[in-house]
Amino acid sequence: MEKTSTPTHCPYCALQCGMNITPLPQGGVEVTERADFPVNRGALCGKGRTAAEVLSPAVRLTTPLVREGGRLVPADWPEALDRIAGRLAATRERYGPDALGVFGGGGLTNEKAYALGKFARVVLGTSQIDYNGRFCMSSAAAAGTKAFGLDRGLPFPLEDVPRTGCVILVGSNPAETMPPSLRFFTELRENGGTLIVVDPRRTRTAEQADLHLAPRPGTDLALALGLLHLVVAEGRTDEEYIRERTTGWEEARATAMAHWPEYVERITGVPVPLLRKAVRMFCEPEAAMVLTARGPEQQSKGTDTVGAWINLCLATGRAGRPLSGYGCLTGQGNGQGGREHGQKADQLPGYRKLDDPAARRHVAGVWGVHPDSLPGPGRSAYELLDALGTDVRALLLMGSNPVVSAPRAAHVEERLRSLDFLAVADVVLSETAELADVVLPVTQWAEETGTTTSLEGRVLLRRRAVDPPPGVHSDLYVLHELAGRLGVEKGFPTDPEEVFAELRRASAGGPADYSGITYRRLAEENGVFWPCPEEPAGTSGVAGGDGTPVAPPGTGAVDATHASGSVRHPGTPRLFLDRFATPDGRARFVAVAHRATAEEPDAEYPLLLTTGRVVSQYQSGAQTRRVAELNTAAPGPFVELHPRLATRLGAADGDPLAVVSRRGRAVAPARITDTIRPDTVFMPFHWPGEGRANTLTNPALDPTSRMPEFKSCAVRVEVVPRS
Repeated sequence: MEKTSTPTHCPYCALQCGMNITPLPQGGVEVTERADFPVNRGALCGKGRTAAEVLSPAVRLTTPLVREGGRLVPADWPEALDRIAGRLAATRERYGPDALGVFGGGGLTNEKAYALGKFARVVLGTSQIDYNGRFCMSSAAAAGTKAFGLDRGLPFPLEDVPRTGCVILVGSNPAETMPPSLRFFTELRENGGTLIVVDPRRTRTAEQADLHLAPRPGTDLALALGLLHLVVAEGRTDEEYIRERTTGWEEARATAMAHWPEYVERITGVPVPLLRKAVRMFCEPEAAMVLTARGPEQQSKGTDTVGAWINLCLATGRAGRPLSGYGCLTGQGNGQGGREHGQKADQLPGYRKLDDPAARRHVAGVWGVHPDSLPGPGRSAYELLDALGTDVRALLLMGSNPVVSAPRAAHVEERLRSLDFLAVADVVLSETAELADVVLPVTQWAEETGTTTSLEGRVLLRRRAVDPPPGVHSDLYVLHELAGRLGVEKGFPTDPEEVFAELRRASAGGPADYSGITYRRLAEENGVFWPCPEEPAGTSGVAGGDGTPVAPPGTGAVDATHASGSVRHPGTPRLFLDRFATPDGRARFVAVAHRATAEEPDAEYPLLLTTGRVVSQYQSGAQTRRVAELNTAAPGPFVELHPRLATRLGAADGDPLAVVSRRGRAVAPARITDTIRPDTVFMPFHWPGEGRANTLTNPALDPTSRMPEFKSCAVRVEVVPRS
């Protein structure tokens, strides 16, 4: 019998690499590459290649669990759902709706994120909903919205990267975090372009760069301002562009000029000659890009830091022009879509603001409720977690593992334990699920159909390829059943295409307009870039170029026709080429100045800790730590430190080291390397237990994005005597 393959997408990072899933006659499934998807073009990293192993009943949840006598024991679905609904209703009755919290994830499909936000606001009536994407791209989103009037991770497809003249890659290590994307940077250099990498460590990506700048953690803002100072001083600004397409330049220039090169060198540790070289490399080509990731974003000044890099693009005329611009390399699989459709504390579907009366009227009309019934904005992710057990007494959590992933993780674990009631829906029994009163086993990527939105703003269709194990249901089923038990009989369908149809109506006219996108289009066109309104082509306010619609790769014709005879919008691969999404069409410079991290080193804690990922694990590791091949490649945490620091401590490679911050202590083996600054140590954050890096990290929040400062905190390092 011929094997039948289903084209779909990887469950992990925001590249959403194309893959084929083929059930095998002897059981299990085979994952193979899809050469037709333009982002990975047939390449898969080890995580994607082994993703099917988490489908095995041996490693994942297959039955609901309820807590009895301090232990989680198997239960049937009606019992588990009744228990959740009963406890949520009782908590609301006693303490009010805002005593109920909802915490989502950047890996949920658009349909599930949309339904979760609707469930919180319509069924529970609570304002207390946020998601783990707040820990990922929120600073870049805030800065992009300030500058451009719209946030989309990349305002252009990845295929534009090899065709530009220079890329400054800030705080990103795609060689390990999204390996199939590295080819775009390799092709950039093969085409004669240059790559500048900004990172405190000489990572695998930095090894590929033409220039590596290694600033002290937490000083990316000063670095960007120093580069802009040199752009002005060397007469490299694009005055015509600034005059015609921007506002706010005088104030931004004044703050940048206070950051002269020698001052910036003292702050960052980056020598002045390298600053000057970076400016030449960035300004001399006709086109250039700045791409940021978690390095500059996960800071208590992350929004201002990203804003400074955007200012560099604007001052040199490198935004809203072909093959140029600022972009954010989104991390989680649906980190982009996850923040667009309502599971973020301050947003409604379509990237509408929850405190906008017009937005509330539109979405309430789609939902069939009165606008005044919708609660206002709630707490951000860390603030919500910090309020557990006090203001928030019961929590429904889907697709997140904050016991490992949240900053000040030991405190967050205590708050989770202090809840009156915790319900978790997940694929595996994560460290957070182990604390729950009820755990629900839910379907995952290959077992369900749904959409995600990649880092390019490309909406994609993941297709169901295999049946889930008996006793496993989708998150949409969970919300449908809970809504019914809580008195809302309609409005929560279990069919993802039906949910998507409602999402299209709710997003219509919003910044992230999906109204012209259908499942059929996604299947036929290999994805569609938003905004894609259901209207004649070329009328979107942010569609680019000379007004001529540009079809996404693989669509064939630009203008396709609906059955009704109307011309359908082709989607918007490239934003801002005609105008920015601000009321006057101009980009905004934002005047920013360097300030110190929330926690600088001192005599007691003389070093800086920075954190990140390794190639063979993903996020909190809840799924990848269950794959033998990945565990063999990356079996546990480590502390990366410079040989000079190791000599001072008397540490040898492999010695257990204790890293201590004001929040706790983590222990892991030493990994001595000259690829890191002597004043900095690095730990990956994928593991629980004594090596949990996020025990140490600082929850100091950016005042705009509410992003915690994961990337820099003061620590000391001690050698642990071997027993």
